[in-house]
Amino acid sequence: MSKLKIAIQKSGRLNQDSLQILKDCGISIDNGKDQLKASASNFPLEVFYLRNGDIPQYLRDGVVDCAIIGENVLVEKGQDLNFTQRLGFSKCKVSVAVTKSTEYTNLKDLEGKRIATSYPNTVQQFLDKNNVDAKLHIINGSVEIAPNIGLADAIVDIVSSGSTLFKNGLKEVEVLLKSEAVLAVSPLISDENQALLNKIEFRMQSVLKGKNSKYVLLNAPNDRLEEIITLLPGMKSPTVLPLAEKGWSSVHTVIDKNQFWEIIDELKDKGAEGILVCPIEKMVL
Repeated sequence: MSKLKIAIQKSGRLNQDSLQILKDCGISIDNGKDQLKASASNFPLEVFYLRNGDIPQYLRDGVVDCAIIGENVLVEKGQDLNFTQRLGFSKCKVSVAVTKSTEYTNLKDLEGKRIATSYPNTVQQFLDKNNVDAKLHIINGSVEIAPNIGLADAIVDIVSSGSTLFKNGLKEVEVLLKSEAVLAVSPLISDENQALLNKIEFRMQSVLKGKNSKYVLLNAPNDRLEEIITLLPGMKSPTVLPLAEKGWSSVHTVIDKNQFWEIIDELKDKGAEGILVCPIEKMVL
């Protein structure tokens, strides 16, 4: 029986988040310490633990069928590869940073300057697009130290919280791109394995939809019921059940987690009471 081969980062946060979403999809990985390859016990899947920067070539060659990888890596090393799903974790930016003492107004301030980076392709494309001529120094790791030792005037690197920049006396001045984990696919994937990937994608979508939604229950006076329902965007329409107390109904619905606080005051103004908000583990559409 064919097995779907998926690559994930060998170590680091992306590794942990990737394994977690597979677990949330009901896939159990027999993950021994320091293994480079592991199999799922309840799904035809093999996991390959690879260096992040090597994954695009493995996809290109068909060694793996798919991968959970940072979008920033695809932009740098795999622009010929496609991804089918944004996964909502490992979010970061690829940004330009300079020393805190540097006066910076706009991109033209980088003209003729030295930029240290681990993302030369991404940076060069950005500079070309904005008609800026600068000299790139390619550094693998510890890019932040370059301005402080006189190697470069600026850096381009991944920024998450910004704490690393702060510790090294740097400030973020431009954002080249925003990135998150994505599900990338090999152009050589077989039809059989594409069918397996479709099943995993469906599960991932259910997990992500659940994480981004909340289940809301509230009590509504019947004479304001229609007004309250119009405030509740749901999957299709809310469930309305009569309460034991005459003249009241219980309303159940699902809303985007980011919308709730926008409408809570309106719900209360319309007479809604006993509002209960619950997390959703998975949502199958």
